[in-house]
Amino acid sequence: MPKKKRNFALKMIVIVIVMELAFFAIRPLWINYHLGVKTEQLTEYLEQKYPEEEFSISYRTSRNYNPYHMEVRFENEQGWIYGYSVTDQGIKQVSVGVPNAELPDEGLHYEGLGD
Repeated sequence: MPKKKRNFALKMIVIVIVMELAFFAIRPLWINYHLGVKTEQLTEYLEQKYPEEEFSISYRTSRNYNPYHMEVRFENEQGWIYGYSVTDQGIKQVSVGVPNAELPDEGLHYEGLGD
């Protein structure tokens, strides 16, 4: 292989490797930043919709889950887990974890799953 082509190929390989490393180094920071913003948005939404109620917000950390789907547990409704999606289009309830044999619409904070 001519020297110029070999040098060009090596430069391209190094550029691709550096770009991949940068992607995998920056992506978690990017997601964590947006998680903070989305958690803040959901907190404001819940404080307006359910004033003076205690709740906790969590999210799953596995790669199989959308990091912008958050789980909310209300202090006055033990055992119930409400899933919220926080996107640029808005905030909506997307799932309900129901304890025992209760129906989702029996929950105090049931919002109709994005209706």
